[in-house]
Amino acid sequence: MEAHLSLKESIIIYLDRSGGLRKLIETCNSLKESQQVEAVYRFNFDVNPTDLLELDARLGDCVLHDPLKATSLFQSVCYLSIKALSLFEHTVTENQVYVVLKPTHMPPFPQYFLDLSEFPRGYGPMRPLAMEGLVIAMTRVTKYTQGARFLCTEEKCPCSRGFHHIRVHAPGATESATVRSGFICFLCSSPLKEDVKSRVLGDKQLIELVHVKALDVLGIHDPSSLRYQSVTLFLRDELCNSMKIGQVYQVVGIPAHVHQWPNITCSIEASSVQIVIPEYPCKISCNFHALHAASSCSPWRFSAIVANSFGSGIVPPGLYNTLKLAMLLSLVQTEGQNTDAHNHLDVLALSSDTLVIDRLMTYSLSLAGRGIRHPVTGELFASLSRDEHGTGTVNIHAGSAMLATGGVCLLGDLTCYKKDRIDTLQSVLESRAVSVFIPGKKYGEDADQHLSFPIKCNFWALAGAEASSKKLVRPESVVLGSMEMGLIPPQVAEAFGLVIQCREPIGQHPLLPMTVHTLRQAISPGEPLYPACMQFTTQDYKELLAYAQGLKVDMTPEAEKMIHGYYMASRRVRSDSAQGSAVSVTSIKLMIGIAQAHAKLNLRTQVLEEDAVIAVLLCENAITLIHGASVLVIPPDALFPFDLRDLDSLCRRDQILEELHQQILHFVYTYAPGAATYIMEE
Repeated sequence: MEAHLSLKESIIIYLDRSGGLRKLIETCNSLKESQQVEAVYRFNFDVNPTDLLELDARLGDCVLHDPLKATSLFQSVCYLSIKALSLFEHTVTENQVYVVLKPTHMPPFPQYFLDLSEFPRGYGPMRPLAMEGLVIAMTRVTKYTQGARFLCTEEKCPCSRGFHHIRVHAPGATESATVRSGFICFLCSSPLKEDVKSRVLGDKQLIELVHVKALDVLGIHDPSSLRYQSVTLFLRDELCNSMKIGQVYQVVGIPAHVHQWPNITCSIEASSVQIVIPEYPCKISCNFHALHAASSCSPWRFSAIVANSFGSGIVPPGLYNTLKLAMLLSLVQTEGQNTDAHNHLDVLALSSDTLVIDRLMTYSLSLAGRGIRHPVTGELFASLSRDEHGTGTVNIHAGSAMLATGGVCLLGDLTCYKKDRIDTLQSVLESRAVSVFIPGKKYGEDADQHLSFPIKCNFWALAGAEASSKKLVRPESVVLGSMEMGLIPPQVAEAFGLVIQCREPIGQHPLLPMTVHTLRQAISPGEPLYPACMQFTTQDYKELLAYAQGLKVDMTPEAEKMIHGYYMASRRVRSDSAQGSAVSVTSIKLMIGIAQAHAKLNLRTQVLEEDAVIAVLLCENAITLIHGASVLVIPPDALFPFDLRDLDSLCRRDQILEELHQQILHFVYTYAPGAATYIMEE
């Protein structure tokens, strides 16, 4: 008895220090305003195990290892506080006080952590544990019984009235454990009958969690021999709708066995939910640090060398450099918690050699924080099924795009997709959201529903393209817009934004560079083919991209003026032609995203006018490829000559970009002199 009194005293002290008593009074006042007598009154308290252990080690141990006993102690203290402070005008019994304890975190020791990759699981004690997992499916919010009042059927029994028999939900309990027939009175052993009018309902939502490494089977990493199995997480009341599909969360909850004859499943009652924020490295490799210092004389040189050397194990340096730059920019803009729509950079590559491009994209996917390669026969966005836990509602499963949240979803060759899939993809690219239709009759609802889910990943795709047969041109005179889009509709390509035409060096046989590269790999396996490029390893690129993702950049007035001026001038020039609709608000968002990514890739926190030059050129390149006419005089391979291995070629590229810089400025001042005062409306 003395031990219990000591624990209750510690609870009162903790509630007073943590603000729990104030929260108890506020909750009672809000319940008093309803002027309705309830069967149970719910009070939830966030408890910090560290503070409890410092205050009273026995109390902290009780909360961590015997949550049912701790809940009973808190319930008794709350009842005494309500009675002593007269927080209710009517009489409230201790049975009506329903307390829910929610540990905010667990001690940083292995015995308090549940690894979702371990199997079998669920045989440990029923106590709070911390876990981390990825949301792959969720149900709609449904109702459950928080508490119910039962009355004795024997009229002479004192339990036939009042609040003697109260049942409340316990972690891991099913609905039948709280409300069912068969209960008997503890005084006279007569059957009990529920007072249905006094039933108190709450909200619940079911979540499917899985270990993050389970995504390896959908990515490009070699799948491990471990078995990954999802676990069901129950969210109750205020925790409902606190988790989103595709996000990684750290959860504190109580594992419990759910008995649904003849099956027994392991589920987790969530106490607290916190989203996992990605941590970015604070430094880059020595090789890239030295390169950045050596190339500081030019605002374009560092990113050019990085792109030129990228993927040298797949394609030789100098080949497909524009595509490699576009993919690096897209990787930089894959921030997990980024909510800005214009920061999404989707890439569509047009090439006559789709096999090589697919290999290059697959390699690049390994550098993303989360990379998903979508199988053509799989579900891209979301699928529906009936929940298996007896709720009778719909279970929404994540597709490849939702699983790639905060990363990259590689679609592969778009010519393999059916028209309805392409149309859906175009709609999602334009709206950055997918609409899910839930038929009411099929899933026990009164009416049909449409739910919308945001899509927060970058899409990569490729498509076959051939030189235009309408007019014959010599290789030396190839200009932008001379490639056919093939089977890809122009509106789909325009929805991607970054459309890149992959061409081989001018004047060479189309297959010669890759042929030489493949033969050199076969003759000298394992040896560095390009020593100047081998100093930058895949790990170096991972660290560089992760560091660049964490940078926060600001637009300079000069960069804003150039982007807004090009937007306005291009619309005015194209207004009288068929390409008038080619430059839309989406284009200006695309240019802002490219400029920000280019500044990050160059490890800058300010978006300079030179970053806007790259953005304008890539955007103009995409518009010209789709619509076939350019407002600028852009020579072929202006962004990347096919040889950047020496200082002369780098200086020549800087000179070309500077000339284009002046051309863009002249174009802006000629057709949009008031662009400096233009502010884009989101």
